[in-house]
Parts: sequence; structure tokens; C-alpha cells
Amino acid sequence: MTNLMSRDELEAALRAIGAERYHSLHPFHKKLHGGELNKGQVQAWALNRYCYQAAIPRKDAALMARTTCRELRREWIHRIQDHDGDGIEEEGGIERWLALTTGLGIDPEIVISTKQALPATVHAVEEYVEYVKRGPMVQAVASSLTELFAPKIHEERISGMLENYDFIDESVMKYFRRRLNQAPRDANFALKYVLEHADTIDLQQKALEALTFKCNVLWAQLDALYFAYFEPGLIPPGAFRPQET
Repeated sequence: MTNLMSRDELEAALRAIGAERYHSLHPFHKKLHGGELNKGQVQAWALNRYCYQAAIPRKDAALMARTTCRELRREWIHRIQDHDGDGIEEEGGIERWLALTTGLGIDPEIVISTKQALPATVHAVEEYVEYVKRGPMVQAVASSLTELFAPKIHEERISGMLENYDFIDESVMKYFRRRLNQAPRDANFALKYVLEHADTIDLQQKALEALTFKCNVLWAQLDALYFAYFEPGLIPPGAFRPQET
């Protein structure tokens, strides 16, 4: 970048990254939504994705710990509650994801331990948690902007998985239905923050790089799943091995 972009130009550039790099374009996702995977492969996806879901509150807590802005903290804290729940009435996204993995027939203890997750999954997720601890706040916030593109993939997932898999029913789709409302709310605040605070060429560049990084984190997880459970099907030692192949 050599020129400072207007807010409209910056938003367009951020959205262009999603259009090109969001993991909805990954072949594994297309197979997942299109009914081309067997139950064991869907189990592997859900078990590995749990690592990411469980890391989100830790990532958000790390981001909050960095900022002196009360407005940002007040807004951001509900993200943790969205995933962890309140322990009283709100079960939270992690519990809803465990409902999915349990519905798929995976022991919750195995899922929660993450010991059978792919090494690449664990590495990618932990690098994301560490990423928000580095660089300017604009960079940390911008890394969450994949939420701009999430509702479409959730809609595809709900319809595609319900239609194409006889082992999927409405009871395990709660996570995705809830995120149809949560993700746009979160994304709108984060986008507004980035557009307001990315006010130099360097910060705009960092915002673009952060969203690219996050897209790569999500893409890398699917690369690992494809390699281990689809083609060539080389499952690493200690990783989840489906009963059904």
C-alpha cells in the first residue's frame, strides 16, 4: 500500500479478502455440505473444529486484557459469554458444539480433551490465540472479521447437512442457528472499530494482513482434515480414527 484508503475502500478490500480466501471455498467444506462425506469423516471434522470453538473465549480474553478502552471491553465480553455460557441459563456455543459431537456419537471426554485432534489443527488454533496478543489492537480486532462471512456458511451448513445426512437432525444444529444472529452483531462492531481506528497506511495494511491470517488459520484446518481423512487419508499417530470409513 502506498496511499491511505477511505473507509469505503478499506471495507471493500477487507470483503475482497473474504471473497477470495474464506474457508467456505475449501474442497472439504464443499464435500461436507454436499453430502459427500461418510459419518466418520463428519465426526473427524466436528472433533477437530471443537479445538477452534474452545479456543475462542481464550482468544477473546487475551484481546480484552490488552485494551484500556472500556467501550471495547464492554462490547467484547459478551463474546466470551456467547461461547462459555453463564453457567445458569445460557448454555453457550461450546455446549452447543458438544451437542453436535455427542449427536454424532463421539464421547464428550474425547472431544474436550482435544488429545485426538490433528497436530495441524492444534498448531493453527494456538497460533491464532497467540496472534491477538501481538501487534496493534486494530490487528487483533481485524482478525475476527471472518465473522462478516459466517452467516452464509452457516446457512449452507444447516441446509446441506440436514438434507444430505441421515445421521444429522435439527437437535444438533443449534450452534449454527444461534450464530446466524450472533455473528452479524459481532462483525458489525468489529468492522466499525477497524474502519475508525485503522487511520494510517500501516494500520490499514495490518488490518488486511490480520484478516488474511485468520482466513489462513481456518483454511489450514481444512487442509489437515482433507489430507488425513479424505485424500490421501494419512491419519497421524494418536489422531482420531473413525469407526466408519
